[in-house]
Amino acid sequence: MPTIKILGRFVKIEHTLFSLPMLCAGMLAGLSHKTGQGLALFPVIAWVVLAGVGARTLALALNRILDRAIDARNPRTLGRELPSGSLSLSTAWAVAAFGGLLYLAAALALGGWCLWLSPIPPLVFILYPLMKRFTAAAHLGVGLGLGLAPLGGYMAVAQAWPPSLAACLLAGFTLCWVAGFDVLYAIQDMEFDRKEGLHSIPACYGARAARISALLLHLGALACLVALGLGFGRAWAWLALAPAAILLGLEQWLGSSLEPGSSFFTVNAWLGFAVLLYVAVGLWR
Repeated sequence: MPTIKILGRFVKIEHTLFSLPMLCAGMLAGLSHKTGQGLALFPVIAWVVLAGVGARTLALALNRILDRAIDARNPRTLGRELPSGSLSLSTAWAVAAFGGLLYLAAALALGGWCLWLSPIPPLVFILYPLMKRFTAAAHLGVGLGLGLAPLGGYMAVAQAWPPSLAACLLAGFTLCWVAGFDVLYAIQDMEFDRKEGLHSIPACYGARAARISALLLHLGALACLVALGLGFGRAWAWLALAPAAILLGLEQWLGSSLEPGSSFFTVNAWLGFAVLLYVAVGLWR
């Protein structure tokens, strides 16, 4: 019987620190464009958080399941739960099913556009682990998976489609931010990916091109935040952008590890909350 610790490592529950602030930022954007009565705000927040936890659990479980054979051949990932045998494949599928059911229950509770569009994230979660088998653009698939978070938060509160420009800019920021750090992360596996015939920017074009690509993606992320600030209409709100900009720069300088406890992981975790603060300050009435 797997322990809670093993299950927590398997789904990387700490990576919820990346998606949770972006869900909340999307909800803040939704509050400023709320139409109709919809649901009371507190239940919406609770269901959105549960949807985020469920989606993240489903995404990480599917990623580990689909990549288990590759992970077993990679010295860096050989110790993961499925390759090492500390978790059975049937338990992994049960974890994925639990995450999917939690996500579906939240989508049903939120209803409206959240329910109609709910199949899209699971499709992305299935697609992006497979992308590295045929395209170096796989990093954008990872970014898209997390980039849906602010759109989901927005729709849950505003109960409207299409999303506002602010929600789209938050999604653009998240996509570029996550894709950028995934490119840096992939540098660790550059030689292994080349040997296995897997596609990534580091494997296909080298470490230098990967760092340049990550820089361009993070500049794109920063541009989305600047464009978002133009809509705030408050000069002093720009001060709240500084922490996010500094953390993006620090991420470029630090390196490529996303292991819990590493400086790179810590900067990524704080960056999401810095953006949430920026949005809160900018939209505060």
